Amino acid sequence: MTGAEAVLKGLETEGVEVVFGYPGGAVLPLYDVLYTSKIRHILVRHEQGAAHAADGYARVTGRVGVCIATSGPGATNLVTGIANAYMDSIPVVAITGQVPTTSIGNDAFQEVNITGITLPITKHSYLVKRAEEIPHVIREAFYIASTGRKGPVLIDLPKDVQVEEFEVDERAFTRAVRLRGYKPTIKGHALQIKKAAALIQASKRPVIYAGGGVIASDASPELRELAEMIGAPVTTTLMGIGAFPKDHFLSLGMLGMHGTRYANYAICEADLIIAVGVRFDDRVATDPSTFARNAKIIHIDIDPAEIGKIIRPDVPIVGDAKNVLRALIERLKGVDLDFSDWLEVIESWKERYPLRYNPKDGLKPQFIIEKINELAPDAIIVTEVGQNQMWAALYFNYKEPRTLITSGGLGTMGFGLPAAIGAKVGAPERTVIDIAGDGSFLMKCQELATAVENHIPIKVMILNNQYLGMVRQWQELFYEGRYSHTDLASRTDFVKLAEAFGACGMRVERIEDVAPAIRKALEIDEVVVIDFRIDREENVYPMVKAGSPLDEIIEDEEGVVEDSGDLCGMEKEGVVEVVD
Repeated sequence: MTGAEAVLKGLETEGVEVVFGYPGGAVLPLYDVLYTSKIRHILVRHEQGAAHAADGYARVTGRVGVCIATSGPGATNLVTGIANAYMDSIPVVAITGQVPTTSIGNDAFQEVNITGITLPITKHSYLVKRAEEIPHVIREAFYIASTGRKGPVLIDLPKDVQVEEFEVDERAFTRAVRLRGYKPTIKGHALQIKKAAALIQASKRPVIYAGGGVIASDASPELRELAEMIGAPVTTTLMGIGAFPKDHFLSLGMLGMHGTRYANYAICEADLIIAVGVRFDDRVATDPSTFARNAKIIHIDIDPAEIGKIIRPDVPIVGDAKNVLRALIERLKGVDLDFSDWLEVIESWKERYPLRYNPKDGLKPQFIIEKINELAPDAIIVTEVGQNQMWAALYFNYKEPRTLITSGGLGTMGFGLPAAIGAKVGAPERTVIDIAGDGSFLMKCQELATAVENHIPIKVMILNNQYLGMVRQWQELFYEGRYSHTDLASRTDFVKLAEAFGACGMRVERIEDVAPAIRKALEIDEVVVIDFRIDREENVYPMVKAGSPLDEIIEDEEGVVEDSGDLCGMEKEGVVEVVD
């Protein structure tokens, strides 16, 4: 068979049902064999959209997403999407065309060293120089992308390799992968798990801090079982939202820069942090020197490079979150634990510091999110990046894993629309809603054509404040209100834009029209775009300034820091004393 046929055979063997791509000269042989393939190909309108769609597909399904691009600019257009998947540990295989092997290094037309460019943002990359390498390369790529700490892998295919014929060994497509030096630790060390259990038994104020690693390892059932068994509150990162039901009485919601007050206070006052599948990033450990300074730290992660990178744990456990949590549950069975005093304190914080906003003075984005939650509680929510992302994280009631699809580590504007397409392809029976900002939406609005032409009936709900909202908020709070080049007020008509692509467009400016518009969008079996004209200068609160301790929280509408009264460190008979 030819190299291109071998690529297709490898994808089929790996169970790939759909790929997202954009053809070009250097991948014509591959596209020629795709012409008669059973694998569904979705033609995007920009290669970055292909990478984000593959990413969204992978997040919803838990399977490897696949994207294809040609050489040169096609390949470089994938870079942002590959970096996004790398930062959030999403399994994606990117296949790029390359100039013939005889032209590599000669600055040929549409040649770039894409394996070199993506070296820091992939788990591994391949430049295939012989067609006979393709079966085991495909096999290895999917194995690497989907095991250990998941992430993207790139395969670069020169055009002459795609047309080269070779005698294929069919067993190569299914042979077990053994890579020297790549043996992810799956089971946690028994002694470390014993130490972790001892810390839990000795604690009075534990907090479980869960991240995207819980979702990646399908460990949500174990997380809930552990939390309920020991009676410990649970807070999640942005990437961990959905790993624990938000309406559960033990839930603290999201922590960090825009986390709930009670989650941040709980971290400050905990005497034990059980960190699972997290990396203590700067949106959470805003000031590492003060982060959970009263607490012992248990850190569970499959990537040993994350252990101690930012916060040094007392008990490090390298392993798959699902396996480690199961072992910890077994170790703690029958142990009598009582954290009721601690839960009472947390409940008092929840009552005193609920999420809040002023419903007056215009159409509020928080109200819109609440209405989406009311009318589509089981929807998969995809977001763009910025204020829209934080409002969606805070005000929608996520109950299951893989129901919030968002760009966490890289914070990629333009992610939401193509990721929503991938999510809907991966879960066609689910309602998929992209909660967008007007700035992010315009970065990838051309993918409306992809959704319409392929009948992928996503719903796009734009929280349109005609600003680069989060940047403007920072300018308001920290740059004396100098809104330097963040005003997006223009004549852009999103309704006409949607209609031009063949979608249904609506505009909502009044509170009383919000629910009817959402209902109508959910009833229509086509792509719908709603332009919600929200209060232009509404801010995201709570907020912790970058580099400040988690208990220095900006809450009021003037952006004044509400002093916690040095909450951290105030204890009374082992129970935190709540003060004004």
